[in-house]
This record gives sequence, structure tokens and C-alpha cells, in this order.
Amino acid sequence: MAGKEFERLVSIMERLRGEGGCPWDRKQTLESLLSYLLEETYEVVDAVKKGDYSALREELGDLLLQVVFQAQIAKEKGLFDIRDVIKGINEKLIRRHPHVFGEEEFKDSDEVLLNWERMKKEEKSKESVLDGIPLYIPALLRAYELQERARRVGFDWERTEEVMEKIEEEWGEFKEAYVEGDRKRMEEEIGDLLFALVNLARFIGVNPELALHSVNEKFRRRFLYIEEKAREKDKPLSSFSLAEMEGWWEEAKKREVR
Repeated sequence: MAGKEFERLVSIMERLRGEGGCPWDRKQTLESLLSYLLEETYEVVDAVKKGDYSALREELGDLLLQVVFQAQIAKEKGLFDIRDVIKGINEKLIRRHPHVFGEEEFKDSDEVLLNWERMKKEEKSKESVLDGIPLYIPALLRAYELQERARRVGFDWERTEEVMEKIEEEWGEFKEAYVEGDRKRMEEEIGDLLFALVNLARFIGVNPELALHSVNEKFRRRFLYIEEKAREKDKPLSSFSLAEMEGWWEEAKKREVR
């Protein structure tokens, strides 16, 4: 059944891109679809974080559409088609899980990851364990991936306290740059501080990208409450004092606790 529905999706995409199809779909390119691909990916993340499984089902479908859309354009260019994509991932999964589909044995998930990275390096002739991390992903996530790759080969802190000490060191260096008024150095030290905070998050098992996403949403909810209170008084938000707005902020926090 799944196979038939997938074939139906591919045929629908072919029709949308073909003669007499949809003008919008026909004008899209591999590059023009990238923003939609990213948007759908983040909407999947959002649905998972909210525990909204009805939305997750829909968003996974939208994300799958982007894969089929890209593959259809590639087919038209004579590069590859969706069957090549599926065949490639099937073969990769079997090849990189020799402990499941072969005779090898690994004692834990860390050994599985080490073997995965070793095979990736061999298959793609990588010179560095850091190769292959996309440049165009959010900077926090990229920092996390760089650090995680280094960890897998033993380059990592030993204790959480060491990471915290590094954060204190970077904070001190930023304050020095701030006092000096050195804008270029401040930018560099802020980067070092953020990188150290990502290290701490990773070290205690927190994905910094998802953590910041959650905080962004928390800020948004509380600020919307402030705007709501201002509308109730029929005045522009800018007419209220910071103390009044902070009072509503605290109200919003208490409402969340309940």
C-alpha cells in the first residue's frame, strides 16, 4: 500500500511539472525550492516539539513532497530520479549497519557511531572527520555538529566543570574587549562565548538549536500577552513604561506555571 501511494505521489509530481501542468510548479528550480525545503523541515521540528502528531503527519508529507519535487527536477535534467535516491539510501543503510545486516558486533551506540564515521570517511575519501557538515545550516547547529564530530575521536572535555570554566574565561575576555571599546574583538569574543555555551549544552545532552528555539517561542508567548494587555487599555504599547510591561511579563510567566 505504501509503495502504491508513493508511486501516486511521484506521478502527480510528474504531471504538475509536465505539459499542461501547474505554471508555478513548472517554473521552480532546485535552487528556488531550497527555502521551502528548510521551512518544511522546521515545521516538522515544530510539530514534534509541540507533540502535535496530526500536524506531524501533514508536515512529514510536505517534507516528502520537497524530496520528490527535487528528484523530479533532477530527472528532467538527466541527473538522477527518485528511484536512484531510494536505491542509494537503501544500500547505504545496509552497508553502514554491518552489525544488523552482517556479522560485525558493537558493544554500544558510541561504537556504532565511530564505525559510521569511519565508513563515511572511506566512502567519500574524506581528509577530516569534520568534512561533510553543511555550511548552510544554522550556526548553533553547525557548532554542535563540529564539536560532536571531534568528540567521536576523543577530542573533548572530560568534566562539565571544565566547560563551565571555559565559559567564565570567554566571558571575562568579552568584558575586557567591551571596556576597551574594541568592536572587532567583541564580535570575536561573543563568538567564542557562544561556541563555549554550545559545548556546555552538548556536554549535558541538550541540543542548543532546539533549546534556543524553545526560548524564542517562550519569549514570543509572553510578549504577545504584553501586547494583549496594552490592547485592553486601548493604548499603543510604546505609551507604557518598562515597569508596566515587566509587570505584565511576570503575569505571563505565572500563567504558564499554572
